[in-house]
Amino acid sequence: MRHVTMRSVLRSACCALVCLPWLAQAQNLLEVYAQARAADPVLALADAQRGVQRELAVQARAGLLPQWSLQASDSTTNNSSGLHSGEVTSKISQVLLDLGQFKRVQVANTLATAQDASLRAAEQALCARVATAYFGVLSAQAAVSTAQANEDAFAQQVDQAQKRYDAGLSAMLDVEQARTYHALARGTTAQAREVLQDTRAALAQITGSVPGTLHPLAAQLQASLPVPQDASAWVAQALQNHATLHAQQLQVEATEQGIGAARADHLPTLGLGLDSQRLSGSYPAGTDTGRVNTTLALRLNLPLFAGGSTQSKTRQAIHQRDAAAQTLESAKRGVVRETQAQYQAVVTGAALMDSSGAAVAAANRALAATRTGQTLGTRGMTDLLLAIQTQAAAQNALAQARHRYVLATLLLQQATGALDEAALARVNQLLQGNP
Repeated sequence: MRHVTMRSVLRSACCALVCLPWLAQAQNLLEVYAQARAADPVLALADAQRGVQRELAVQARAGLLPQWSLQASDSTTNNSSGLHSGEVTSKISQVLLDLGQFKRVQVANTLATAQDASLRAAEQALCARVATAYFGVLSAQAAVSTAQANEDAFAQQVDQAQKRYDAGLSAMLDVEQARTYHALARGTTAQAREVLQDTRAALAQITGSVPGTLHPLAAQLQASLPVPQDASAWVAQALQNHATLHAQQLQVEATEQGIGAARADHLPTLGLGLDSQRLSGSYPAGTDTGRVNTTLALRLNLPLFAGGSTQSKTRQAIHQRDAAAQTLESAKRGVVRETQAQYQAVVTGAALMDSSGAAVAAANRALAATRTGQTLGTRGMTDLLLAIQTQAAAQNALAQARHRYVLATLLLQQATGALDEAALARVNQLLQGNP
């Protein structure tokens, strides 16, 4: 017994020494989110794509603004006359009527607005990814802690069974049973540590840095059902406010405008032009040099035939509209399913917290009674080993239920378009060490 106690103390001391650097850098959910917002490449990509679309809108609008170009030429005729000539031409044009270009500007502006909505969706997705990774680490840590405690308890039973066998108070069967449970527990602990390492790597992938110690959930956590307690009400809210749906609705609107732009290529365009030309150099007799010729013109362009290109572009735009509409419908169905699933996850999480809490209390009482029964000779080694295993399973189930419930509340908010930093701040208050 003394040997086992010293081993447990040494293991705890080593763990404490390893964790000292992490303890000095303990992080809560908001701190991890701030790191992720500054370093996450997925969010940075969405922001860059928004910038690209905004510039495309500026370029589309530029086609409706005045255009000015300047051209200069210089030439020499290689013959007996040896004439030399040069000219400078200035051309200014302004679109007066071009329905196709107007429609293309509308398309670009609509797509820019859609990209704004996509960025909001990316920000909400970042909140969800950070929360998922954060509570994934906490769940893995809880699993490691439970597995290690279970392993230590079985190690203690191995030592006690060996001593009882050496004293002639029990059979070798008890020793082998304890060793079996201990060996299996060691494998469970190793697997739990592997999962923990992977979850920490998943969080580092988002933040760009290895996470330190994370603040766990406070011991006192009250679960409550979603309000309103009606999944259809949450679905209706999701269909109205989901940022990705809004972006895809704008995509459909942009493709509708694209059909109009394609059809407008059949229509006449009207523009105003101001051309200035100045001649210089040696010209044949009678040519005025140094004089500026200015022409103000109203130009009408009437497309007659383009080899079927205009009709093809119109059909292409219609197909793009249909594809965008189907993408939107698919996204709506996905949002409905996700919202219903997360609503049920919150309800189930609350129920699991209640049932697993009761299971832990019952397992603790059962283990205490089994230990007493073993001392009195009414319970065997198998009963005790099973009671220890049951207690560990109940404790792990409670820890997982707590994390699942909190995460489900956040994911339900994401499904309804309400997940933001303020929502993370409310969850952050549920962590130990946060007011």
